[in-house]
Amino acid sequence: MSPQEYPLATWRLLNTGSADGATNMAIDEAILTAVAEGKSRPTLRFFAWQPPCLSIGYNQATEEIDIIRCQQGGVDFVRRPTGGRAILHTDELTYSIVAPQSEPRVAGGVVESYRRLSAGLVRGLRLLGVDVAQAEAEHGQDLDASAACFDAPSAYEVTAGGKKLVGSAQVRRKGVVLQHGSLPLQGDITRIGHYLVVPSEGRREALRQELRARATSLELVLGRVVPLDQVAEALVKGFSEALTLRLEPGELSQYELALVQRFRREKYTAETWNFRL
Repeated sequence: MSPQEYPLATWRLLNTGSADGATNMAIDEAILTAVAEGKSRPTLRFFAWQPPCLSIGYNQATEEIDIIRCQQGGVDFVRRPTGGRAILHTDELTYSIVAPQSEPRVAGGVVESYRRLSAGLVRGLRLLGVDVAQAEAEHGQDLDASAACFDAPSAYEVTAGGKKLVGSAQVRRKGVVLQHGSLPLQGDITRIGHYLVVPSEGRREALRQELRARATSLELVLGRVVPLDQVAEALVKGFSEALTLRLEPGELSQYELALVQRFRREKYTAETWNFRL
């Protein structure tokens, strides 16, 4: 289905500002729950992280992360409900999309829905003057070679100049799709290497070099820093145009806010979740 063939739909638009890692993940899960129960509309959310946070994928081993270095550097830590590898969330804009699997914009399997949703990211970034494309993973490509998410692009993730610009991950639960992704705005794209467990400092430097070769930021691509609000505005327009959406600004409901507190307390700040592997 091409963008022109999507029937016009109204989704909720949220900008929840900056929060710690546990709160951000609890918000995503609260929205997923509310959408699954028919209490909230499909939602596009933008947010940031304060303090900086290292998030790991649902099935990623905690032993790959240097927790002591994170604590010493004032870097938060949380396990995501989605797959993928480690991401250092700092100087970035993060998006999340929550919609029922019956929604045509997330139809099909994971890769197909990536392709559909990435069209909104591509359109928005092009409005900012970024020459972007959707990556096609090579057959047999080992995407788990590194603990770092931005080590290489997966199929239909967004690239600029052949380098990964937006890293996304997805989970499907209760008949609902949650996809969230990270757009680095500025700063050193290799900083995550400091917080990963590696066999030697030589290997750490090699990882940094690999990240420089394979990943990028909006600042590196454009040669200037674009304010977060301006980037969010462009992505709102991009998703609206590419996916034929009417995005209506809203807020988290009281029901969702109560779920956020519960999920944060019982799950995303709990060692039984964050250190389960």
